[in-house]
Amino acid sequence: MSEQAILVVDDEQDLLDLIEYNLKKEGFRVLRAENGKEGMRIAKEKSPDLVLLDIMMPKMDGLEVCELMRKDSVTSHIPIIFLTARGDENTEIEGLNRGADDYITKPISTKKLISRIKAVLRRFEESAETEEVHRLEVHDLVIDKDRYLVTRNGEDFQLPRKEFELLYYMASRKGLVLDRQKLLNKVWGDNIYVVDRTVDVHVRKIREKLGDHYIETVKGVGYRFKE
Repeated sequence: MSEQAILVVDDEQDLLDLIEYNLKKEGFRVLRAENGKEGMRIAKEKSPDLVLLDIMMPKMDGLEVCELMRKDSVTSHIPIIFLTARGDENTEIEGLNRGADDYITKPISTKKLISRIKAVLRRFEESAETEEVHRLEVHDLVIDKDRYLVTRNGEDFQLPRKEFELLYYMASRKGLVLDRQKLLNKVWGDNIYVVDRTVDVHVRKIREKLGDHYIETVKGVGYRFKE
């Protein structure tokens, strides 16, 4: 198996050096960027296995990088972990809502950081290995997981990755009532802290793009993809 590449985007030179040293010790290949604009360029050119992303950076902040990555078909599938000094709840929720897979507050020990990185990578690998059906045809939608693309009557919809995964999971279980906690665990992972309203925000965005006639709200419980 070829070594996995981690792109570390942070404007603190000493921290970049420390993270690079420890990741290399664990067998990872490390790509570096010192600002958000450079990080976005490298992510598109090199397609790393995971991006470790600071928020407060020059030229382009990490939240904007995350959002742009999720909207770009080249980078939309790459796992993103925020590593930032901003520990307030609102910023954490915003980061996760923009599509991050984990949110880590500085300072953190390198051992814990590498453990979290490996956990996210492992979750993605397990998802890829266990997922059997890669193309769903429901109602007038074709949901193609190989291309992370939704098609309706010849029109393509490139959803951000978390929106796509939420739609895919619900459509693959059409007719079933799925509570918010189950959706959070299945799409975001049960070791990631996100609040219930994260699901609501993503469902709202899906409805804005595809229409509100596919997913119905089950009051007090969660959602159901209509049969």
